[in-house]
Amino acid sequence: MDNFQSSMAEILEVDSVELTDELESFDAWDSLAVLSIIALSDSEYNVPLSAQEINDSKTIEGLKSLIQGKK
Repeated sequence: MDNFQSSMAEILEVDSVELTDELESFDAWDSLAVLSIIALSDSEYNVPLSAQEINDSKTIEGLKSLIQGKK
């Protein structure tokens, strides 16, 4: 999960993200971002996620914890 935050920054079209950042606070937070996170989680971590799980995560840290908890 070393590159998780940089991958999230790329998906959310910002220079960097903090673990405490709320997902909905990003301008690029939309259905395409959710699909990109689903693809990232599956290809990089072999963890399937649903759109509902991602939306329920609320923060970058919540999303990271969700993926780590399913590994």
